[in-house]
Amino acid sequence: MHHNFSNWTLWNNRNSLSGLNFPGVYCLAISETDLSGKDFSWIPEIVYVGMTNSKAGLNGRLKQFDNTIIGKSGHGGADRFRFEYPNYNELIKKLYVAVNVFECDVSSNMPKDLKQMGEVAKFEYICMAEYVKHFKTLPKFNDKQNSPKYSLTYGRGE
Repeated sequence: MHHNFSNWTLWNNRNSLSGLNFPGVYCLAISETDLSGKDFSWIPEIVYVGMTNSKAGLNGRLKQFDNTIIGKSGHGGADRFRFEYPNYNELIKKLYVAVNVFECDVSSNMPKDLKQMGEVAKFEYICMAEYVKHFKTLPKFNDKQNSPKYSLTYGRGE
């Protein structure tokens, strides 16, 4: 499978990644060993695959994710992270991100941009399929059946 994922980057250094203003797919890994700068590969430490086609791009989606693991709401996958990792400062010491950027204009109705946005959505599923091929299961926090949400368990159910 061809991919153009960035190298693994520590969560707090994610803004150093290029192309975050564009849509794309992102993978999150939790690792006790330092993955910083390592080439992306399908590793068992990957716990989430996500995507965005929003105008705010990957930057906006990763910010939503960050806000949710801090304790606000807005990202379902991050809400499942919080259930298992309620301590933000502990989590981000071992949270890594890799992104695959799809350059296009999300506010355009031009065929090339619409096709590219379709490729983003398709690629997220291709990534999940690739993970399942390697590890026979979905990434932990993509598995909605076996990964409860913090807000529905401890929160106000927002």
